[in-house]
Amino acid sequence: MSKAPSGPLKGLRVLDLTRVLAGPTCTQILGDLGAEVIKIERPESGDDTRGFAPPFWPNTKESAYFLGANRNKLSVTLDIARPEGQAIVHRLLESCDILVENFKVGALAKYGLGWEQLRDRYPRLIYCSITGFGQTGPYAPRPGYDALIQAMGGVMSLTGEPDGPPQKVGIPVADLFAGLYGCIGILAALNHRRETGQGQHIDIGMLDTHVAWLANQGMNYLATGENPPRLGNQHPNIAPYQEFPTKDGYIILAIGNDPTFERFCKAFGLEHLLADPRFATNPKRVENRQLVTDTLTPVMRTKTTREWVEALEALKIGCGPINTLKDVFADPHVQARGCVVEMPHASGETVRVIANPVRLSATPPDYRIAPPLLGEHTEAVLRGMLGLSEAEIAALREKKVL
Repeated sequence: MSKAPSGPLKGLRVLDLTRVLAGPTCTQILGDLGAEVIKIERPESGDDTRGFAPPFWPNTKESAYFLGANRNKLSVTLDIARPEGQAIVHRLLESCDILVENFKVGALAKYGLGWEQLRDRYPRLIYCSITGFGQTGPYAPRPGYDALIQAMGGVMSLTGEPDGPPQKVGIPVADLFAGLYGCIGILAALNHRRETGQGQHIDIGMLDTHVAWLANQGMNYLATGENPPRLGNQHPNIAPYQEFPTKDGYIILAIGNDPTFERFCKAFGLEHLLADPRFATNPKRVENRQLVTDTLTPVMRTKTTREWVEALEALKIGCGPINTLKDVFADPHVQARGCVVEMPHASGETVRVIANPVRLSATPPDYRIAPPLLGEHTEAVLRGMLGLSEAEIAALREKKVL
């Protein structure tokens, strides 16, 4: 069927009832770490993201979006709204360790596949639900969308220029963080099951995870009771820590403490600032951030971005260019770290995917299955795992269960 799994989760089997991004991110990580992931998709249409295009991968009908979150998975088409489909899910669950789903609250219960309906029958099952607002609370029935969660979770109020409108982050961070927290919860539940033999339910709400990663800005509010303002690219607690224009573009300058600021000033003819109490300490620089910006901007314009990077790196002062994605994937460090992986795809093309960043010395991530075609593994799973005959599979296809 495919190359045998390897990695720290080798031997675990995951039933993946997720679509779009939060759930598939979670299950892709599990697959990268060696779990066998069986992705259940709707017959004919499949995961919604198969249609999130353009762009498609060149010379294929596969969306780049789908390819980014679905490697190391076996695609099985199955209509779980049909009793025959539900029966197949139950047969798969007999050998599954983990179920991950991101249906609306209560939706799977209609098919007899909710946590409360499965927990006694499969006591070792770890059941992870990822929804917009979690399983409880007044918003639980609402659908969750990344931009909506970014708005309701506060990050949009913090992102953008001070005089501009609120801005969402340029990638779907609400989805991605929910998937990451889901994976963390599953790994914790696996350890608990190892100790007790018992599975459990993991309730991941995108809004919960979004509030959790408000981090220093959330704590700034809790400490003061005041809403942090939008600061553009400036740091709320450190100055200067922002973008500056250079002779030919922009650079990020990240001066994290007073000794570094002193080193910066002495190297570039700004010693007089060290005697000015408005610049002497980080709290004062934060208090006078506009003065700091106005003072350093003409200085930063005197060199090109490359010249600044070379000069600042020699002094061990944090800095970096503001790269486009073309720059990112051409960066020699990104290439040296193997951040892109090539995989042979069932279409006959080679696809490139963004690598898993978890670097394990003994059990590294395993890239064994390219993102699958819709239903690519249906027959192999039904025959190999469940022992269905060709006639039984044909009958299911005739009924449009598969």
